[in-house]
Amino acid sequence: MWCNNQTEVKEFILHGLSNNQEDQAVLFTLFLVVYALTLVGNTMIIVVVYSDLRLRKPMYILLSNLSFAEIWYTTSTVPNMLYSFVSKSKAISFNGCFLQFYFFFSFGTTECFLLTAMGYDRYLAICQPLRYNVLMSSGVCMGLATSCWIAGFLWFVIPITLISKLPFYGMNEINHFLCDPGPLLELSCLRDYATETTSSTCSSLLLLSTFSFTVISYVFILRTVVKIPSSTGRCKAFSTCASHLMVVTMFFGCVMFMYMRPSGNHPFYVDKVVSVLYTIVTPLLNPVIYSLRNKEFLESAKKLLSC
Repeated sequence: MWCNNQTEVKEFILHGLSNNQEDQAVLFTLFLVVYALTLVGNTMIIVVVYSDLRLRKPMYILLSNLSFAEIWYTTSTVPNMLYSFVSKSKAISFNGCFLQFYFFFSFGTTECFLLTAMGYDRYLAICQPLRYNVLMSSGVCMGLATSCWIAGFLWFVIPITLISKLPFYGMNEINHFLCDPGPLLELSCLRDYATETTSSTCSSLLLLSTFSFTVISYVFILRTVVKIPSSTGRCKAFSTCASHLMVVTMFFGCVMFMYMRPSGNHPFYVDKVVSVLYTIVTPLLNPVIYSLRNKEFLESAKKLLSC
């Protein structure tokens, strides 16, 4: 009855990170710099990989795909957030909100699959070195990368469609800087347990399956590395995985905290801080972590810059 007496929602109001004008000026400058560095860093990885024939290896091909996903993953939210800092309007249209929702989750899901594929690649390189070129040929690698993109853009189609079909009347303020399923479900006039269960199940199944598969890959990697007789060999073998392991820990740690915790009232400021970590900070750190710890990549980058 309450819903029937209200106006249908045509747009949502994103509260963002802060309503203080001074804070907004500082945050705009900070996130603009971070966003620019993210674009430059990830684009640099793509350019270096495809400009040097020595880097046409599965590990670097998957890394370039990850960088491309990171560029659009952060682009799906940051430009709108930057605009809200300098504009009096914090509104986003109904369709715009769900488009952001779709692309943010699609690129994020693709990143989960790509990180898992990179873990599998490291497993084959260390545990199956003699068969690596056969098991991870260029054709297999491209097929694996393509599958990650297709699965990423199909995984959340049903939950997003179901949420978009819910009735939204009256209240339209979201205490967040992006359109997230939790706040959207709370704004709906109808408590649809089927939609909530579908959304929760898709998120949990994605994160548990990709993270578990990555952990299993590293269990086998550690078992193999421990058996290497020389300490130099062990360090060299594990150094090829250290960068990937750092990224996996940061990304999955934050995302699993947000989307696999028990339902209930959670502090908004905590949610926002954690969301900033996996939407803005992680895409910036990924190229730094991968490039600075990889001598082969650094040599190719220096060669390209010196031309």
